[in-house]
Amino acid sequence: MSKLQELENNKRRKLSSAADQEHSQPWVEKYRPRKLDDVAAQDHAVTVLKKTLQSANLPHMLFYGPPGTGKTSTILALTKELFGPSLVKSRVLELNASDERGISIVREKVKNFARLTVSKPSNEDLENYPCPPYKIIILDEADSMTADAQSALRRTMETYSGVTRFCLICNYITRIIDPLASRCSKFRFKSLDASNALSRLSYVADQESVTYEEGSLEKILDISAGDLRKAITLLQSASKLSNYNDNNKITPGQLEELAGIVPTPILKEIVEKVASKDVNSIVQYVSDFCKDGWSGASVINQLHEHYITNDMFDTNFKNQVSMILFDTDSKLTNGTNERIQLLNALIKISQV
Repeated sequence: MSKLQELENNKRRKLSSAADQEHSQPWVEKYRPRKLDDVAAQDHAVTVLKKTLQSANLPHMLFYGPPGTGKTSTILALTKELFGPSLVKSRVLELNASDERGISIVREKVKNFARLTVSKPSNEDLENYPCPPYKIIILDEADSMTADAQSALRRTMETYSGVTRFCLICNYITRIIDPLASRCSKFRFKSLDASNALSRLSYVADQESVTYEEGSLEKILDISAGDLRKAITLLQSASKLSNYNDNNKITPGQLEELAGIVPTPILKEIVEKVASKDVNSIVQYVSDFCKDGWSGASVINQLHEHYITNDMFDTNFKNQVSMILFDTDSKLTNGTNERIQLLNALIKISQV
């Protein structure tokens, strides 16, 4: 085989492996926004960050809000637009919650990267991107950092602010110490509203040639509660399962089963058992219910939705039920027995 044929074969193998890699990629990563314009529903944050792109003068930033709203995607898209694909490797350090994030990491890894001199961009990068003279350190899930690590970070942010900018990302801003939060420009990321999330979800479904029954995408959004990452993952799971359907379409009932949501008829049965106030009947029903493998935490959430949004019940009843469900949810989160906690909650509600 000639040298030219070997090179040609290697090139084909690389191209096919790249295509396979893209095909096997999770949809969450495949459809992650590549530019600020692609970020959905966060108009305020995107508008302000675009202004900073024009001046290339970026402050320290703090992104906070519920999961799956685009915080990490936004900062990654911003760094790509600032530095370009080649320079971003040397100018950006991203640390996630999976990395150790105690005081030693802040003193060593973060500080060492922050004090490095800025690498010079190539002429090609300068023509196409702003390439400002600083680096960016992204601390994802910053609310999981210890208080000592956050305190150590304060001085590093001040000392090296000439050559390094920090972006802290968290779900709960209350877990970030005040001295650190006051050094950052804050951006709140809100849960996606129905219209923005629906358009993005239908775009993904069209790109992947997914067929679905009417109301399926709305059901996905209802289950995911504003978390677009969860919605896209559920859509991908459902698309694999829909191949086994007669019509190859995703159905709302199938989505409920995939997400572990208790079907409405079964939830009505639970509510009727509670209303009957028959303890023996409730005990028997909960025993059968748990044998069917339904999630106790999911039932508690759905019961909360049923009782609190229902105008048939007065405020006093709703307050007492809320406390019972809150206490049960807390115990389930801490790993207690599902059957006992669910039985306890239903009997207490029946006695209110």
